[in-house]
Amino acid sequence: MQFSLHTGDATRASGDLLVIPLFEGDLGPSAPEPLAAADAAFEGKLRAAAAQEGFKAKAEQSFVIHTLGRLGAERVLLLGLGARARYRPEVLRLAAGRAAKTAQRLKVTSLAIAVPTTSHADEALRATVEGLELGAYRFDKYKASAKEDKGGPKLGRVALLLPEGVQKDKALDGAVTLARNVAEAVNWARDLVNEPPNVVTPTRLAQAAQEAAKDAGLKATIGGRKEIERLKMGMFLGVTAGSVEEPKLIHVAYIPKNAKDAKRPPLALVGKAITFDSGGLSLKPADAMVDMKTDMAGSAAVLGAMKVIGALKPPFPVHAFIGACENMPSGTAYRPGDILTARSGKTVEITNTDAEGRLVLGDILTWACEHKPATIVDLATLTGACIVALGNYIVGAFGEDDEAMWSVLEAASNAGEEFWRLPISDLQKDALRSEVADMKNAGERWGGAINAALFLKEFVGDTPWVHLDIAGPSTSPKERGYFGKGATGVGLRTLVELVRQRAADTHDEVPAPKPAKAPRKAAAR
Repeated sequence: MQFSLHTGDATRASGDLLVIPLFEGDLGPSAPEPLAAADAAFEGKLRAAAAQEGFKAKAEQSFVIHTLGRLGAERVLLLGLGARARYRPEVLRLAAGRAAKTAQRLKVTSLAIAVPTTSHADEALRATVEGLELGAYRFDKYKASAKEDKGGPKLGRVALLLPEGVQKDKALDGAVTLARNVAEAVNWARDLVNEPPNVVTPTRLAQAAQEAAKDAGLKATIGGRKEIERLKMGMFLGVTAGSVEEPKLIHVAYIPKNAKDAKRPPLALVGKAITFDSGGLSLKPADAMVDMKTDMAGSAAVLGAMKVIGALKPPFPVHAFIGACENMPSGTAYRPGDILTARSGKTVEITNTDAEGRLVLGDILTWACEHKPATIVDLATLTGACIVALGNYIVGAFGEDDEAMWSVLEAASNAGEEFWRLPISDLQKDALRSEVADMKNAGERWGGAINAALFLKEFVGDTPWVHLDIAGPSTSPKERGYFGKGATGVGLRTLVELVRQRAADTHDEVPAPKPAKAPRKAAAR
């Protein structure tokens, strides 16, 4: 989409569709300017028609009407935002996503949207742009109907109508650019997750990492089985043993050009990348295996975030570490009862080959810690237990370092993603106790998400670390706001916000330069 900023009368905006987001109560006498002007053009009948259809501007409500030449646009779409007291940018992001989906159904190619008046115009702009881009996303490349419709109308031009009293400036232009970059990266990650497992193999995921790194000006290093063996990643090798697909070790790095910044402790991002998870010899039921192409959603989010981070150029290094493989049953597959030796030297008794993600992540986390990061954040579709606890839309967050945890939770809140901190208690540690090795890879059913987090904790030492279990929110079971059914790209926006926050904090650490002394003649004035 091409976005442009505008001020002035919304009724003069040309295009196929004029979108006016509204809060509850805005249909009354104190209607916001865009609605009041549009209603006047309709001779007072627009609000009456909307009310007659039951539109009260509640969240998820919408109302569409033809303008019959009374406005510059052919149609008006009124969007409900709900109560103003409950407003946050995510409300507008979801509403903008609904607007994009409505535009697709109406086959419009251009729209104008009146950005509502809020306390922060830049945040509202970001939410609007992200919502429109994310809401317009579709994954239909394998449908014959989509190929036939390839030349059909698509939403291409969007006029962003600024609230009354807000003027265009560089800050607002920057908000639009950031929103576009983030949304495009999320959609790129969604594509990776939605692709079938015969397309996105470990090799293809590694190629995608290289392509992303090249586009963002980053360095990508890809290793194969020999490199994994050289690094003595015994758990990673165990998981990949049953598949004919070559495993891949992926490292993408952003290093600041400034030598001083390049020496700062890096932020490490780790993504789970099981490109297909059959469960191995502990085979999953058939219906539980259908969506297991999505078991690499964590890596897709991490790689997508790196695309944006390359453009942000923070004053510290950022590294992405990924171990990509399949978990398949065969005559060479690892077995329940096997004992694997991790890169850290710990031995692990295998009690369930379907608890494979934590094994690969354990070796990758050890590798990441060797780069001496300030903080590690891992994203993983790790446990069904987390879905049982939090459902399909909330990410489970684990970690003992309060400072690292709260920085991630704050970033998630600013990004509009729903996270909830869960305990990581040693009370559950007995569940992983083994009679024959240092630990088991899977314990009892109860507290399954905590058990998995406790397993990962064994491989990070004293490094501040946050584990994000995205098993539920990595895909959406239905259309909702800017979500479609399928991959969501969850976590990517939070990682970008985390980097932005840390960059701001890093800049704050540097004392402002003292103003130069004014010349004597100037001082005399």
